[in-house]
Amino acid sequence: MRTPPPLMALSGTAFAILLLIAFMMGANHVAARIAFDHGVDVATAVTFRSAVTALVVVALLRIYKVPFQLTARHRRALPAMGLLVGIQSLCLYSAVARLPVAIALLAFNTYPLWTALWARVVYGQKPPPSLVRAMPVMLFGLALALDVLGASSGLGASGQWQQIGAGVAFALTAAATFGLALVLTQHETGDLDGRLRTASTMGIVAVLALAGVASQGGFQLPQALAGWWGLVGLTVLYGTAFTIMFTVLPRLGVVGNSAIMNIEPIFALVLAWAILGQAIAPVQVLGGLVVVATVVWLGLRKN
Repeated sequence: MRTPPPLMALSGTAFAILLLIAFMMGANHVAARIAFDHGVDVATAVTFRSAVTALVVVALLRIYKVPFQLTARHRRALPAMGLLVGIQSLCLYSAVARLPVAIALLAFNTYPLWTALWARVVYGQKPPPSLVRAMPVMLFGLALALDVLGASSGLGASGQWQQIGAGVAFALTAAATFGLALVLTQHETGDLDGRLRTASTMGIVAVLALAGVASQGGFQLPQALAGWWGLVGLTVLYGTAFTIMFTVLPRLGVVGNSAIMNIEPIFALVLAWAILGQAIAPVQVLGGLVVVATVVWLGLRKN
């Protein structure tokens, strides 16, 4: 992505749309959990979600007559980005299937730390001082949210990690791969139209997920009506949110990945409590607020 422009004051409409996108992204993961609880597997969910989103964005490219022009550098980078986002998608949904939805998203929200790490490793860029200062705060908040010592659950550290270890590993892997994808986006495809980049990435993710479906003998579809609602919901919510991000927001002069949208875990927490009956301890809520506030602060800091 290009160097972010100076932050602009948000209009009421732009702010409301950003909140709507965050809400739909949080609701997408709650819908995914409903689908998983009724027979859908991760590969099936990612295939439906990515394929529909890719088709919608390709249609928009046709409508707006965006030229399909790729340089040699783009052709090298886009498959790698598609692979990384494919891994991220599979891992994040795998985390959502194993953890309370909000906890999975909070662990994933550590991706700014991974982005800075990959920028240092791959391109030799030093992390900004603001990120260095924020890092221990974010990790402390995440430790509270995960209840790493098992105090809130009463399981103790060993019992708690037996219960959440696999889900946390998937969420952090999703954060790590997404961070690397962001770094490649900035340095290798920053001059490419965002809609074209999204269509390419989602198309590659759909193909990879479809290969996963084929390797397991076919789609694992819902076994109850609620599962179908979940599968349709995650597809529609994700596709709609992405369509808004790459069509409406640019016209409003708002950066697509505005920090306001990082309140997604808060929406997910409320929705998961209301719809799924998932509840976490007050100290975990406090930890989640620390993580979200830190990420939002990083996104709103002066560049």
